[in-house]
Amino acid sequence: MDHFLYKNGQLFAEDVALADIAASVGTPFYCYSTATLTRHYQLFTEALSPLPHLVCFAMKSLSNLAVLKTLGDLGAGMDVVSGGEYLRAKAAGVPGDRIVFSGVGKTREEMRLALTGGIRQFNVESEPELRALSEVATALGLVAPITIRVNPDVDAKTHEKIATGKKENKFGIPISRAREVYAEAAALPGLKVVGIDVHIGSQLTELEPFEQAYLKVADLTRTLRADGHEILRLDLGGGLGIPYARNNAAPPLPLDYGALIKRTVGDLGCEIEIEPGRLISGNAGVLVSQVIYVKNGEDRDFLIIDAAMNDLIRPAMYSAHHDIVPLTEPEPGLESATYDVVGPICESGDTFAKTRAMAPMTEGSLLAFRSAGAYGAVMSSEYNSRPLIPEVLVKGDHFAVIRARPTFDEMLNRDTIPEWL
Repeated sequence: MDHFLYKNGQLFAEDVALADIAASVGTPFYCYSTATLTRHYQLFTEALSPLPHLVCFAMKSLSNLAVLKTLGDLGAGMDVVSGGEYLRAKAAGVPGDRIVFSGVGKTREEMRLALTGGIRQFNVESEPELRALSEVATALGLVAPITIRVNPDVDAKTHEKIATGKKENKFGIPISRAREVYAEAAALPGLKVVGIDVHIGSQLTELEPFEQAYLKVADLTRTLRADGHEILRLDLGGGLGIPYARNNAAPPLPLDYGALIKRTVGDLGCEIEIEPGRLISGNAGVLVSQVIYVKNGEDRDFLIIDAAMNDLIRPAMYSAHHDIVPLTEPEPGLESATYDVVGPICESGDTFAKTRAMAPMTEGSLLAFRSAGAYGAVMSSEYNSRPLIPEVLVKGDHFAVIRARPTFDEMLNRDTIPEWL
């Protein structure tokens, strides 16, 4: 469900016409819906009730401060994977006791930052990290609350670049070695074991891989408690997928996911933490672009638009599908046209869709990429010296630019020419 709907022939974000935003800020731009963000977060809190729980937004999917504050004010925690994300969460007003720190490569500087600023827990991913965190916490005279991320060797049945729970992936420790690593953690100074962490991948469209992983975690919980460890929390990760194509089968609902959690680990008396990102932010955002040219090729027509792979890299990186719709609603029965939708960057990879059937377009036509709220703006770059594009947040009949498009002077002034030149 989202709040991007046609009204009176125009595509709206809640109660704001996207064409009006385009006229105000120019194209391309990202637009996010507060109502959609709110609803998707609430679906998870409702699904986990009445279990004690914390929904930590995986802010790697969308890290704009306004979005983080929107979710944080609702009570969301944050799952961060860098010192910069930690500082963004704090700047958005999220307290340290609602922030979990994940990631395989935490530096000692990042550990100090989170320990001194306040942290709910570190999700530790390796023995070297365990020892480094112990040294940093002990030097500061503090105690680091930790879970250890276990790798359950479960096939998430998702894209190979976003699968994280198989033995060949870089994440976590093998679940077969969990007892010895937890024993080492208990013996190290400056650490306090509080739970177990697991995360098997992103954009999962079936519940069965979750069930496999969570049953293994349930068994491990009982084993570790028998070994004398206090397991208070289970961080079950995120990964629930969204329907990128409107005609595809819908992935499982948060309500079904919550029922699975209750069935597999609900009897353990643990606080449940989950880290959804894509399902909260994905369908809460669109990318709006304008057609520059319609080019007639020898065997196909090209729709050349002003957005490019530097603005939305998912199609180039993952061969990802995004529905592309016009901002002006097509007339019923209008015959579709077929295009390759491409950007202006000088690479063949700068292609959003091939032989896509859609409403006929002309120069100046406005279109929207649906389901672009997750891993869109956060993965963008200034490749080809193209400015980062604006981000806009809508609430009801209001909109605000929450990240402005930089000027070329601002971009150039970040570079420094050495004095010898």
